[in-house]
Amino acid sequence: MDTALDLQEPLTDDELRRVDAYWRAANYLTVGQIYLLDNPLLRQPLAPEHIKPRLLGHWGTSPGLNLLYAHLNRVIVARDLNAMFITGPGHGGPAIVANTWLEGTWTERYPGVGRDESGMARLFRQFSFPGGIPSHVAAEVPGSIHEGGELGYALSHAYGAAFDHPDLVVACVIGDGEAETGPLAGSWLSNVFLNPARDGAVLPILHLNGFKIANPTVLARIPEQDLLELMRGYGYQPYVVAGDDPARVHQALAATLDRALDEIADIQRRARSGDAVERPRWPMIILRTPKGWTGPREVDGAPVEGTFRSHQVPLAEVRSNPAHLAELERWLRGYRPEELFDATGSPVEELLSLPPRGDRRMSANPVTNGGSVLRDLTLPDFRDYAIDVPRPGEPMAGATGVLGGWIRDVIAANPETFRLFGPDEIASNRLGAAFDVTGRTWVAATVPGDEHLSPDGRVMEVLSEHLCQGWLEGYLLTGRHGVFTSYEAFIHIVDSMVNQHAKWLKVTRGIGWRQPLASLNYLLSSHVWRQDHNGFSHQDPGFIDHVVNKKAEVVRVYLPPDANSLLSTMDHCLRSRHYINVVVAGKQPAPNWLTMSEAIQHTRRGLGIWDWASTDAGSEPDVVLACCGDVPTLETLAAADLLRQHLPELKVRLVNVVDLMRLQPPSEHPHGLPDKEFDTIFTADRPIIFAYHGYPWLIHRLTYRRTNHGNLHVRGYKEEGTTTTPFDMVMLNDLDRFHLVIDVIDRVPGLAARAAHLRQHMVDTRQACRDYTRQYGEDDPRVAEWRWVRETEPGLRSGA
Repeated sequence: MDTALDLQEPLTDDELRRVDAYWRAANYLTVGQIYLLDNPLLRQPLAPEHIKPRLLGHWGTSPGLNLLYAHLNRVIVARDLNAMFITGPGHGGPAIVANTWLEGTWTERYPGVGRDESGMARLFRQFSFPGGIPSHVAAEVPGSIHEGGELGYALSHAYGAAFDHPDLVVACVIGDGEAETGPLAGSWLSNVFLNPARDGAVLPILHLNGFKIANPTVLARIPEQDLLELMRGYGYQPYVVAGDDPARVHQALAATLDRALDEIADIQRRARSGDAVERPRWPMIILRTPKGWTGPREVDGAPVEGTFRSHQVPLAEVRSNPAHLAELERWLRGYRPEELFDATGSPVEELLSLPPRGDRRMSANPVTNGGSVLRDLTLPDFRDYAIDVPRPGEPMAGATGVLGGWIRDVIAANPETFRLFGPDEIASNRLGAAFDVTGRTWVAATVPGDEHLSPDGRVMEVLSEHLCQGWLEGYLLTGRHGVFTSYEAFIHIVDSMVNQHAKWLKVTRGIGWRQPLASLNYLLSSHVWRQDHNGFSHQDPGFIDHVVNKKAEVVRVYLPPDANSLLSTMDHCLRSRHYINVVVAGKQPAPNWLTMSEAIQHTRRGLGIWDWASTDAGSEPDVVLACCGDVPTLETLAAADLLRQHLPELKVRLVNVVDLMRLQPPSEHPHGLPDKEFDTIFTADRPIIFAYHGYPWLIHRLTYRRTNHGNLHVRGYKEEGTTTTPFDMVMLNDLDRFHLVIDVIDRVPGLAARAAHLRQHMVDTRQACRDYTRQYGEDDPRVAEWRWVRETEPGLRSGA
């Protein structure tokens, strides 16, 4: 068995005493945060009025976290390590806050919470208290990049932090409850993507304290040999530290950490000596200690320490139950606070001498405040990648394919600070040009026929959206840049992770010492309207709806209509800070509408009238045709062409929207268009037929306060789909050009009677196009071959 209890005892008596004292101090501060409102050093007998009225927090995982933090501080000092700490167990907040206070970082960030008795009282009061801090390792906690309230992402964040940080060691504690989640289970494979020659190291520590909130944990109950073989199968060398005798566990953990760090150093030394880079067997630690260790052994006749009952607040009736109050005082005094804090309440010198100094403190490591080490990308001029658009609608080109050349050169210009992430879809989404300059990151075995695999690759592909998201978040949170590209329908898999990152961005905007991060950029392609062979399962544009629920100050949504506008949009996104940017763009060949200068102007405005497609110059329009998204833009322009042919007297204004948030008022979103400008563009009283990429009700939600909302009629995806042709797909959802013309006829006052023949013609033509797909398996040529033609130019027309 690989067990650290069989190893030598490396700590001297003095070192053992010091590390144990530090552990006791952290445990004392942890319990104090959960329970105490006053009397922080027990100068008086504990009384009910010293106890918080609402007891919130989680004790069970905390002593293990404090143990690990104390021992990591020892090895950081001994080895001058550059290290950071990620807390996977969901509610380990009071433990990490305790350590940041002991290290002095909390006081540096929050001078009102000094390292003295009054500061300790404020430290205790603020925890899980109105106006204070959350119970998780939240953004307010120095040294944190991972809140941990939602379980499953600790290890992927740790690996994301380690990429391109060659001297960084990321100690990642994984709770055994968290280890049951799907994202965490997938995260063990991240070592296949970690290059020991150029990346840092991750030391996973699986903390098996045996219980979740009310149940045993799976990995704590399977045979230990099975667990060891599972970890070896994932590519790790596991070491077990187990026990409930503090002195023995201290020695075993110290020996194990020394051995693990020696192995990490040896792996990196060999990889950086010029030898071929191969996947090493990285060390990991399995720590088995009792849940709620050093807390009450029994409460009201029921066992607590080492059981699920210690998960949260072991003594729940301290204010009202004298026996509980007495037990809490015994518990706190059992840590011997008089030995740990001096007469002023400051930690004694023995405790102050254990942690590292300055930036070597895990709570003060600059990479954990990623914006403080963030550097701008070197971005090639996106104008150099423009496609020539001699006239609207030409040439036919896939937007993401054009963007791929620019992304390739972004990668080449930023070989240590930018990565491209995607779930096995980089080439599918037409970004394969990246492989001209880099490969897919890969340190596992290769066989003849493999393509673009390299330990030094900058493209991170793994068939797990969770892993891509977690890696990218860890990468951004520690000061780098990236793009996540995905099929639109399946980015939903990370909805909950997006929630957490958005909350982190929102909260950190209000924390003065937190510096802005590079934005989290999504490029969603293979979208709802062009799932020709995948069908209904791949058709879902709802990620946009999910994102706009987040705080307006941190979310942006862009739907560029063509390649040049996509280039301009992505350049903006990669320069931006502290946002979640969602960009939706097609990969299939499609018309291109704007020259590069027009695209720049249009994307800067966010929305605007396309004069060349409108027929209302110098007068009020009869109808506004609005569109957002590449396929809706195509169908809207085709509808405008039909109206121009068949109803030339009708005054049509065509408005295209790139920045979706421009539709909201400025009171709702910083990008919002003022009401007067909105009314000028969309009118205050004319029908608006809006063709939108996603679910139509979102447009109503964004515009419900606008003057003319009652005249707004939106077409979009309404959950109708199958494996079919592109035009049949828009017909299934009533977004096609013929239906848009029918909407105009039905909604422009006075038009229905005189355009009845045209309306019938549209209905018949629509049916004919559907019949054609059923007979020939492809779209009618009059649709597939339609091109925009100016009035003065002969050539193809709509064919209706």
